[in-house]
Amino acid sequence: MIQLRNLTKAYVLNGRRKTVADNINAVFPTGVSVALLGRNGAGKSSLLRMISGEMLPTSGDILSDGTISWPVGFAGSFNRELTGEQNCRFVARIYGVDTDEMVAFVRDFAELGDHFNLPTRTYSSGMKARLAFGVSMAVPFDTYLVDEVSAVGDAAFKVKSNQVFNARMKDAGAIVVSHSMRMLRQICQAGAVLENGRLHYYEDLEEAIERHLSNMEQPAG
Repeated sequence: MIQLRNLTKAYVLNGRRKTVADNINAVFPTGVSVALLGRNGAGKSSLLRMISGEMLPTSGDILSDGTISWPVGFAGSFNRELTGEQNCRFVARIYGVDTDEMVAFVRDFAELGDHFNLPTRTYSSGMKARLAFGVSMAVPFDTYLVDEVSAVGDAAFKVKSNQVFNARMKDAGAIVVSHSMRMLRQICQAGAVLENGRLHYYEDLEEAIERHLSNMEQPAG
Protein backbone atom coordinates (compact mmCIF):
# COMPACT_ATOMS: atom_id res chain seq x y z
CA MET A 1 0.00 0.00 0.00
CA ILE A 2 1.13 3.52 -0.81
CA GLN A 3 -0.66 6.32 1.00
CA LEU A 4 -0.48 10.00 0.04
CA ARG A 5 -1.38 12.14 3.02
CA ASN A 6 -2.00 15.87 2.56
CA LEU A 7 0.56 15.81 -0.25
CA THR A 8 1.35 19.21 -1.74
CA LYS A 9 3.91 20.23 -4.36
CA ALA A 10 4.24 23.73 -5.79
CA TYR A 11 6.76 25.38 -8.09
CA VAL A 12 7.45 28.99 -8.96
CA LEU A 13 7.88 29.30 -12.74
CA ASN A 14 8.52 32.67 -14.36
CA GLY A 15 7.27 34.41 -11.25
CA ARG A 16 4.05 32.39 -11.12
CA ARG A 17 3.19 29.68 -8.61
CA LYS A 18 2.12 26.35 -10.11
CA THR A 19 0.66 23.67 -7.87
CA VAL A 20 0.84 20.14 -9.24
CA ALA A 21 -0.28 18.41 -6.04
CA ASP A 22 -2.86 20.26 -3.93
CA ASN A 23 -3.31 18.57 -0.54
CA ILE A 24 -3.78 15.12 -2.09
CA ASN A 25 -5.08 12.25 0.02
CA ALA A 26 -5.14 8.90 -1.77
CA VAL A 27 -4.27 5.22 -1.37
CA PHE A 28 -2.73 2.97 -4.02
CA PRO A 29 -3.58 -0.61 -2.95
CA THR A 30 -0.99 -3.38 -2.75
CA GLY A 31 -0.69 -5.56 -5.84
CA VAL A 32 -2.79 -3.33 -8.10
CA SER A 33 -1.48 -1.74 -11.29
CA VAL A 34 -2.80 1.81 -11.57
CA ALA A 35 -2.80 4.04 -14.65
CA LEU A 36 -1.85 7.60 -13.70
CA LEU A 37 -3.67 9.86 -16.16
CA GLY A 38 -3.57 13.61 -16.74
CA ARG A 39 -2.89 16.19 -19.39
CA ASN A 40 0.66 17.27 -20.28
CA GLY A 41 2.10 19.37 -17.47
CA ALA A 42 -0.41 18.13 -14.90
CA GLY A 43 2.41 16.84 -12.70
CA LYS A 44 2.31 13.08 -13.30
CA SER A 45 6.08 12.70 -13.51
CA SER A 46 6.54 14.93 -10.46
CA LEU A 47 4.14 12.73 -8.52
CA LEU A 48 6.06 9.60 -9.49
CA ARG A 49 9.33 11.24 -8.50
CA MET A 50 7.90 12.12 -5.09
CA ILE A 51 6.60 8.58 -4.56
CA SER A 52 10.02 7.19 -5.51
CA GLY A 53 11.74 9.55 -3.06
CA GLU A 54 13.69 11.33 -5.79
CA MET A 55 11.77 14.59 -5.21
CA LEU A 56 10.60 16.06 -1.91
CA PRO A 57 7.06 17.41 -1.57
CA THR A 58 6.42 20.96 -0.44
CA SER A 59 4.42 19.46 2.44
CA GLY A 60 2.61 16.26 3.36
CA ASP A 61 3.71 12.65 3.58
CA ILE A 62 4.06 9.52 1.47
CA LEU A 63 3.74 6.29 3.46
CA SER A 64 4.27 2.73 2.27
CA ASP A 65 4.33 -0.74 3.80
CA GLY A 66 6.24 -2.20 0.83
CA THR A 67 9.20 -1.52 -1.44
CA ILE A 68 8.92 1.00 -4.28
CA SER A 69 11.10 1.15 -7.37
CA TRP A 70 12.76 4.16 -8.89
CA PRO A 71 11.07 5.12 -12.21
CA VAL A 72 11.66 2.07 -14.41
CA GLY A 73 14.32 2.69 -17.02
CA PHE A 74 15.74 5.78 -15.27
CA ALA A 75 19.48 5.89 -16.04
CA GLY A 76 20.36 9.18 -14.38
CA SER A 77 21.76 7.58 -11.23
CA PHE A 78 24.43 5.48 -12.98
CA ASN A 79 28.03 6.43 -12.26
CA ARG A 80 29.44 7.39 -15.65
CA GLU A 81 32.94 6.17 -14.79
CA LEU A 82 31.82 2.70 -13.70
CA THR A 83 31.15 -0.09 -16.17
CA GLY A 84 27.70 -1.54 -16.70
CA GLU A 85 28.66 -4.52 -14.55
CA GLN A 86 30.06 -2.33 -11.76
CA ASN A 87 26.89 -0.23 -11.71
CA CYS A 88 24.85 -3.43 -11.43
CA ARG A 89 26.89 -4.62 -8.47
CA PHE A 90 26.54 -1.25 -6.77
CA VAL A 91 22.74 -1.26 -7.12
CA ALA A 92 22.55 -4.89 -5.99
CA ARG A 93 24.40 -4.11 -2.77
CA ILE A 94 22.12 -1.14 -2.03
CA TYR A 95 18.95 -3.22 -2.44
CA GLY A 96 20.24 -6.43 -0.89
CA VAL A 97 20.10 -8.44 -4.10
CA ASP A 98 22.65 -11.17 -4.88
CA THR A 99 25.28 -9.34 -6.93
CA ASP A 100 26.26 -12.26 -9.16
CA GLU A 101 22.62 -13.06 -9.92
CA MET A 102 21.89 -9.45 -10.87
CA VAL A 103 24.96 -9.23 -13.10
CA ALA A 104 24.04 -12.48 -14.85
CA PHE A 105 20.43 -11.35 -15.37
CA VAL A 106 21.30 -7.89 -16.70
CA ARG A 107 24.15 -9.18 -18.87
CA ASP A 108 21.76 -11.59 -20.57
CA PHE A 109 18.82 -9.18 -20.72
CA ALA A 110 20.46 -5.97 -21.94
CA GLU A 111 22.46 -7.65 -24.73
CA LEU A 112 25.30 -5.12 -24.49
CA GLY A 113 28.09 -7.55 -25.32
CA ASP A 114 31.57 -6.25 -24.55
CA HIS A 115 30.14 -2.82 -23.72
CA PHE A 116 28.86 -4.28 -20.45
CA ASN A 117 32.47 -4.05 -19.23
CA LEU A 118 33.04 -0.49 -20.44
CA PRO A 119 32.25 2.78 -18.59
CA THR A 120 28.63 3.86 -19.07
CA ARG A 121 29.85 7.27 -20.30
CA THR A 122 30.68 5.45 -23.55
CA TYR A 123 27.11 4.16 -23.96
CA SER A 124 24.58 5.48 -26.42
CA SER A 125 21.23 6.60 -25.00
CA GLY A 126 19.69 3.33 -26.20
CA MET A 127 22.35 1.25 -24.48
CA LYS A 128 21.87 3.14 -21.22
CA ALA A 129 18.10 2.64 -21.48
CA ARG A 130 18.54 -1.11 -21.96
CA LEU A 131 20.91 -1.32 -19.00
CA ALA A 132 18.55 0.74 -16.84
CA PHE A 133 15.51 -1.35 -17.73
CA GLY A 134 17.44 -4.53 -17.00
CA VAL A 135 18.59 -3.25 -13.61
CA SER A 136 15.03 -2.16 -12.78
CA MET A 137 13.67 -5.62 -13.57
CA ALA A 138 16.44 -7.36 -11.60
CA VAL A 139 15.18 -5.98 -8.26
CA PRO A 140 11.91 -7.54 -6.94
CA PHE A 141 9.92 -4.49 -5.82
CA ASP A 142 6.36 -4.54 -4.46
CA THR A 143 5.43 -1.55 -6.65
CA TYR A 144 7.07 -0.50 -9.90
CA LEU A 145 6.90 3.10 -11.09
CA VAL A 146 6.68 3.35 -14.88
CA ASP A 147 6.95 6.71 -16.64
CA GLU A 148 6.47 6.50 -20.41
CA VAL A 149 9.02 3.74 -20.67
CA SER A 150 9.09 1.69 -23.83
CA ALA A 151 11.63 -0.98 -24.57
CA VAL A 152 14.34 0.09 -26.97
CA GLY A 153 15.80 -2.11 -29.65
CA ASP A 154 14.36 -4.35 -32.31
CA ALA A 155 11.04 -6.16 -32.21
CA ALA A 156 12.50 -9.27 -30.59
CA PHE A 157 14.05 -7.21 -27.78
CA LYS A 158 10.75 -5.39 -27.17
CA VAL A 159 8.94 -8.71 -26.92
CA LYS A 160 11.51 -9.95 -24.39
CA SER A 161 11.18 -6.74 -22.36
CA ASN A 162 7.39 -7.02 -22.24
CA GLN A 163 7.63 -10.65 -21.16
CA VAL A 164 9.96 -9.79 -18.27
CA PHE A 165 7.82 -6.87 -17.16
CA ASN A 166 4.60 -8.90 -17.33
CA ALA A 167 6.25 -11.62 -15.25
CA ARG A 168 7.11 -9.06 -12.56
CA MET A 169 3.51 -7.82 -12.56
CA LYS A 170 2.28 -11.26 -11.47
CA ASP A 171 3.76 -10.63 -8.02
CA ALA A 172 3.72 -6.82 -7.83
CA GLY A 173 1.73 -3.68 -8.51
CA ALA A 174 2.61 -0.61 -10.54
CA ILE A 175 1.83 3.04 -11.08
CA VAL A 176 2.04 3.66 -14.81
CA VAL A 177 2.21 6.89 -16.81
CA SER A 178 1.68 6.50 -20.55
CA HIS A 179 -0.19 8.20 -23.39
CA SER A 180 -0.94 4.76 -24.84
CA MET A 181 -4.41 3.68 -23.73
CA ARG A 182 -3.67 0.28 -25.29
CA MET A 183 -0.63 -0.20 -23.04
CA LEU A 184 -2.55 0.96 -19.96
CA ARG A 185 -5.42 -1.42 -20.68
CA GLN A 186 -2.93 -4.29 -21.00
CA ILE A 187 -1.15 -3.56 -17.72
CA CYS A 188 -3.54 -1.78 -15.36
CA GLN A 189 -6.70 -2.63 -13.46
CA ALA A 190 -7.42 0.76 -11.86
CA GLY A 191 -6.77 4.40 -12.66
CA ALA A 192 -6.06 7.75 -11.03
CA VAL A 193 -6.66 11.10 -12.75
CA LEU A 194 -4.53 14.13 -11.87
CA GLU A 195 -6.16 17.45 -12.81
CA ASN A 196 -5.47 20.92 -11.38
CA GLY A 197 -3.50 19.44 -8.50
CA ARG A 198 -6.31 17.09 -7.46
CA LEU A 199 -6.09 13.31 -7.71
CA HIS A 200 -9.17 11.11 -8.15
CA TYR A 201 -8.75 7.34 -7.80
CA TYR A 202 -10.99 4.89 -9.67
CA GLU A 203 -11.14 1.15 -9.04
CA ASP A 204 -12.42 0.77 -12.62
CA LEU A 205 -9.78 1.67 -15.22
CA GLU A 206 -12.36 2.44 -17.90
CA GLU A 207 -14.06 4.95 -15.62
CA ALA A 208 -10.71 6.68 -15.07
CA ILE A 209 -10.01 6.79 -18.80
CA GLU A 210 -13.47 8.23 -19.48
CA ARG A 211 -12.89 10.95 -16.87
CA HIS A 212 -9.46 11.76 -18.33
CA LEU A 213 -10.77 11.99 -21.91
CA SER A 214 -13.57 14.26 -20.71
CA ASN A 215 -11.01 16.53 -19.02
CA MET A 216 -9.00 16.68 -22.22
CA GLU A 217 -12.01 18.08 -24.05
CA GLN A 218 -12.06 21.03 -21.67
CA PRO A 219 -9.58 23.96 -21.51
CA ALA A 220 -6.81 23.51 -18.96
CA GLY A 221 -7.59 25.10 -15.62
